[in-house]
Amino acid sequence: MTKAEIVAEISRQTGVEREKALRVVEALMVIIKDKTAEGEDIFLRGFGTFTTKTRAAKVGRLIKENKSVIVPEHKIPYFKPCEDYKAQLA
Repeated sequence: MTKAEIVAEISRQTGVEREKALRVVEALMVIIKDKTAEGEDIFLRGFGTFTTKTRAAKVGRLIKENKSVIVPEHKIPYFKPCEDYKAQLA
């Protein structure tokens, strides 16, 4: 499902104009990206949690050059679904 399809479905279900629904969806995405980049977790009850995880530094390989390289510690985005969501997928 694409962002356009999500906006269309929100518009259909709520009766809100597509342009307003699009602004809300885009604002939500910006807030989630900005706040998690700042280290803040986003909890959406009944859905899940958007957060960041820290990946430890490790040794990687450049196969073409037959060389080892150090991959530094870095943060990655992470989503943890709530228990109801997980149960729905089972």
